[in-house]
Amino acid sequence: MKKSTDREIRHSPSNERDILLGQGLAKIPERLLLAHARGQVLFIAGAGISKPSGLPDFRNLVLNVYKQLDSDVYKVISKLDNESCELINEKDQGLIYAQVAECRRFRRKDFDVVLGMLERRMDNISKGDSLVRQAVVNALRLPDVKPAPIHRVLMRLADRGGAVTMVTTNIDLLLEAASKRIGHVVQTYSLGGIPRPSMSNDFNGVMHIHGALERKPDRVSNMILTDHDFGEFYLRKRIVPDFIYDAARLFNLVLVGYSANDPPMKYLFDAIAADGSRFNDIKERFIFIATDDPVELKDWQGRGITPVPYKEANSHSQLLETLERWALLLPDNGKRNADVEVKRIVTKARKDANDADRDLFDHLIRRCDSNERIQFGEFASKHKADYSWLDAIVCIMNENDQGIR
Repeated sequence: MKKSTDREIRHSPSNERDILLGQGLAKIPERLLLAHARGQVLFIAGAGISKPSGLPDFRNLVLNVYKQLDSDVYKVISKLDNESCELINEKDQGLIYAQVAECRRFRRKDFDVVLGMLERRMDNISKGDSLVRQAVVNALRLPDVKPAPIHRVLMRLADRGGAVTMVTTNIDLLLEAASKRIGHVVQTYSLGGIPRPSMSNDFNGVMHIHGALERKPDRVSNMILTDHDFGEFYLRKRIVPDFIYDAARLFNLVLVGYSANDPPMKYLFDAIAADGSRFNDIKERFIFIATDDPVELKDWQGRGITPVPYKEANSHSQLLETLERWALLLPDNGKRNADVEVKRIVTKARKDANDADRDLFDHLIRRCDSNERIQFGEFASKHKADYSWLDAIVCIMNENDQGIR
């Protein structure tokens, strides 16, 4: 008869295991945690991470631009509910046909198209010093804007071991400010100046694939904002798709701070969706998403993206707490914290521990190399762990021989 310890070890393939890093947190697929421990994860951050700092998402950015440039349209679109977008007869508001068309596009949440239509109506050009782009810069250069906790934790998670690398579609420089606050000064790269993805430590810094604010306010910022911009940089020059293609072959891409309707989301993953079905070297993509709707989760899966769901309540606090816990237990700088968890877990017999603690213990062992596993076993023995935990370590060390990954 097999020992009870053997039966209690979760011998499911790693692509089926989800790990709860702490009570009340979101579960993370273990294959993602293990890939991150190997330095094979690249985070892509969207506008949602800058909302806690007081900066707008794409929808509110468009509202802010109209408030500055076209108060008549602003009065109409600011009344459209973010979810239902109830019908308003724009013609009754005294708008011209072009303004009505922009309102309708706004209702459909085609925010990149809306900005393009406004820019062509007001400026008849697309360039850095247009009225629309100046208004965007004004909306993002708010006084006393500081990085939020999620900026800091993402920059901690962006450490691949010798290189700190983060990709973002945000134009603000809050990720750089956050990195500086935790002791890392990182380089800023934007659009055509972004280096080609690689696994080497030379591939590091914050990669602003849609442009970045200039540090000097009097300089023009190059930005991807409008439908024409997306066409230019995604289709004609192919700067962004080529970057994403290469990154998706080297790293598991993990998106944070996006919603299903974000234009960058559509362009980003349209850029690699076709290749995912043609080439076997495209790695799995993940997104942290605030939903428990099974239909919405299946929708993400149908788009070739693995959703990692969390609860939206309390300003997405579960997301932040989950990422902070992940960073706290990182193998490079969290060994002491992992020791604390092991010490806590082994105070009772394995059969008396809950599934979450057993899974967490097993994961902490799986992500180690052979020498580290031996050290964990010695540490557990030192704290008088039940033999069942030591047997679990031995079983995990034998997983490769059993063909379990």
